[in-house]
Amino acid sequence: MSSSYRELTAVSADGARLHVEVHGPEDAPPVVLAHGWTCSTAFWAAQIRDLAADHRVIAYDQRGHGRTPPSPVCSTDALADDLEAVLEATLAPGEKAVIAGHSMGGMTVLAAAGRAAFQDHAAAVLLCSTGASRLVAESTVVPLRPGRLRTWLTRHVLGSRAPLGPVTPVAKRILKYATMGAGSAPHLVETCARIVHACPRRVRHAWSHVLSLLDLDHAVRELRVPTAVVVGTGDRLTPPVHAHRIAAALPRSLGVTELPGLGHMTPVEAPELVSGRIRELVSTYTQLKEGA
Repeated sequence: MSSSYRELTAVSADGARLHVEVHGPEDAPPVVLAHGWTCSTAFWAAQIRDLAADHRVIAYDQRGHGRTPPSPVCSTDALADDLEAVLEATLAPGEKAVIAGHSMGGMTVLAAAGRAAFQDHAAAVLLCSTGASRLVAESTVVPLRPGRLRTWLTRHVLGSRAPLGPVTPVAKRILKYATMGAGSAPHLVETCARIVHACPRRVRHAWSHVLSLLDLDHAVRELRVPTAVVVGTGDRLTPPVHAHRIAAALPRSLGVTELPGLGHMTPVEAPELVSGRIRELVSTYTQLKEGA
């Protein structure tokens, strides 16, 4: 199998042009990666490196993130449109892929669960560090007891219009506290900080509003393919309560894997585990189709 790399543009329902990358052998089983709020395809670097040896790894930048230009439309429907467009642009008709979503990327998968193109192309799903509803109320980024004050403060922290500025030691400490486990290595904190700080302020703010109003509980029941859920026990943005609530409502839940002490950035904090879980889903749910 000859390895390759190519870039393409997928055009979404409203004309938004999405930057898509395809890594690895063209004839290998496909894996699709959807990144989260304020991130980009760079967030999946470890998974791309690991999986592209023997998988066709398709990663794309969500609208306004990475190399995909901002768009006036920010909504969960737009996220679902975008994922559908990527699937249609990169997969043959009826070709099945394992689809992994982190954070807002997981919400993208949920939003698309009832869509025809998604059902046509999804063999199995991995949801990493994500939630379906009550994101602001359940977040523990603000270290107070649950209640109206914490919810109000959290909404203001996550929805801040302030520029993040350069990646300073203080900025890294804040990012690490909010999004990563206490034991995270400095180079991983630096990597995440650079990715998050590269997200334009207006884009960060626009999507924070969508996330604060998110309610995809109904969509969880539409996700009818085998679905594994991963969460860090130290996740302050989408604490384990979300993972367990989603898994309990999924029609074909493969259960929740809790990663002790890890934060919200599980694909960066536990790269081997996340890549390994994707690999298992590919070998279990896509390889057997030919003879079946």
